[in-house]
Amino acid sequence: MIDAIRRFFAEITSGGDDTMALGEEQVRLAVAALLFRVIAIDGAVSEEERAALGDVLKRHFDLDPQATRSLVEAAENAEAEAVDLYGFTSVLKSRLESADRERIVEMMWQMVYADGKVDEFENNVVWRVAELLGVSTQTRIRLKQAVRDRADQH
Repeated sequence: MIDAIRRFFAEITSGGDDTMALGEEQVRLAVAALLFRVIAIDGAVSEEERAALGDVLKRHFDLDPQATRSLVEAAENAEAEAVDLYGFTSVLKSRLESADRERIVEMMWQMVYADGKVDEFENNVVWRVAELLGVSTQTRIRLKQAVRDRADQH
C-alpha cells in the first residue's frame, strides 16, 4: 500500500498527460485520504470517527476487513504527506463522473457527522473539496441536509 501512495503522488505531481490511466487503488486512496482529512482537520481523530471511516470505505468499495484497515492506514499516511487538497481532487475530478464526485461529498458529510458534532474546520474542508470536485453549492448543501437528517434519526 505504501508503494501505491508513492505511485499516486508521483503521478499527480509529474505534470504528465491528464489522460493517464488511474487504477482503482489510486482512486480509493484519494477518496480515503479526503475522508481522513475531514476527521483529522480538528486535530483529533476519535475511535468513533475512525470506525465510521472504515465503515464508509468498506461499504463504498466493497472491501474485506483487512483491506479496509490497510486503506485507512494508507489514507492517514497519504493525507499526512499531502501539501493540499488539489492533488487528490484534480485526479478525481478528471476521472469520475458527476454522480461519483457527489457521492464523495456525501461520504465527507458522513465523516463530519460521525462524532455527533460539526466543527467549522470540517465544514470548511467539505466546502473546499466540493468546489474543487465541481460539486455545486446547492448539491453540497442538499447532501449535508440529507446526511444530517439520517444522523438525527439514529
